[in-house]
Amino acid sequence: MRTREINKPIKAAAKPRVNVVTLGCSKNIYDSEVLMGQLKGNAYDVVHETDKLRSNDIVVINTCGFIDNAKQESIDTILQYSELKEQGKVGKVIVTGCLSERYKPELEAEITNVDAYFGTNDLQNILTNIGADYRHELIGERLLTTPSHFAYFKIAEGCNRPCSFCAIPLMRGKHVSTPIDQLVKNAESLVKNGTKELILIAQDLTYYGLDLYGKRNLDELLRRLSDVNGVEWIRLQYAYPAGFPMEVLDVMNERDNICKYMDMPLQHISDNMLKSMRRGLTKQKTIDVVNQIRDKVPGIAMRTTLITGYPGETQQDFEEMAQWVEDTKFDRLGCFTYSHEEKTHAHSLVDDVPEEIKQERADAIMEIQQGISFDKNQEKIGNTYKVLVDKKDGGYFVGRTEYDSPEVDNEVLIDASVDYAAIGSFVNVKINTAEDFDLYGQIVK
Repeated sequence: MRTREINKPIKAAAKPRVNVVTLGCSKNIYDSEVLMGQLKGNAYDVVHETDKLRSNDIVVINTCGFIDNAKQESIDTILQYSELKEQGKVGKVIVTGCLSERYKPELEAEITNVDAYFGTNDLQNILTNIGADYRHELIGERLLTTPSHFAYFKIAEGCNRPCSFCAIPLMRGKHVSTPIDQLVKNAESLVKNGTKELILIAQDLTYYGLDLYGKRNLDELLRRLSDVNGVEWIRLQYAYPAGFPMEVLDVMNERDNICKYMDMPLQHISDNMLKSMRRGLTKQKTIDVVNQIRDKVPGIAMRTTLITGYPGETQQDFEEMAQWVEDTKFDRLGCFTYSHEEKTHAHSLVDDVPEEIKQERADAIMEIQQGISFDKNQEKIGNTYKVLVDKKDGGYFVGRTEYDSPEVDNEVLIDASVDYAAIGSFVNVKINTAEDFDLYGQIVK
């Protein structure tokens, strides 16, 4: 009969792997990366959206609750993983993010085999549920899900704007800025790991600093970040037009590593719609802001997003917007159909534009933009641009100019049979041909 060696240490059970699944916008990507950084710091094996599942995996689904399509995708994903749990193909399912923040009681009642539901600001509670500790020394540390050469860089959480159609304040709370010194440390940490481009994100970049410093302080933040050695591009996303701090444009002109790019969602142009949307400015003020930005920063690429089918939108309102898009010639543009969101101010209005009309109008706007984009791209033929190489796809290296954000904007394609470009490197590319949303070129020394 064998006796157990009582002094032999018993091997601890291996920690389960954590698979993080991210849905929605770049803010969610950032939040997932922070969670993954904390888990890695707790010695967990962490993966992002792997399809090679293990039976003891903990799956954390970071959901989106912004509009109907996004909500449905989130619900479908929760159902998918809860079914995999039932089949014994994953061990535990945790749901977090905007959908869970907004609809936790309903989700708990409808999808009962999810192990836990958390909101948007429950990082410490998620870690505790998994069996990890929140480690303060890891503040600013992230496990990037993007290529290491660029990173989404969140400078604030929440939003104080009263826009009638938007549920973001319900899910993300009031605006809270991150202190400049902390953001500089975060940037330095990213640069040490190879990041060259910081894509500044928030619900509203231009509100930055009001809560901490008593004034809009985005210009000072940009200067401080621009001074971080190794940051080659800084890009601004989600600037609000009302009260836009024009001094930001002075910094853009001063600093070569701040991209001449501005993402400013304008939503509509009809005075009737802007008033009902509670945007805080008129058609003429909107036009003036766009013109002032273009005058102060010649050559700036302006991106906007618009909404079709908002309650009460008449054919005349739509045609006014379509003509404005034609006249303004934005460099980049996206268009969404209106989504009737509970507990928003606009939910008290009658959602009176039929879905098919909403979509027809959105398609018409994008058709106008396609022509504008084609014409602007044709003008680039023969010019040489600094390009950041993001990936290799098929027979092409794929990159972007300073006028383009990843995923949503134009791309530059370099024939890999002719040229070689290291992923994450900057190269100079002469444009030879152009399509609606793609540029084709070759590297020049």
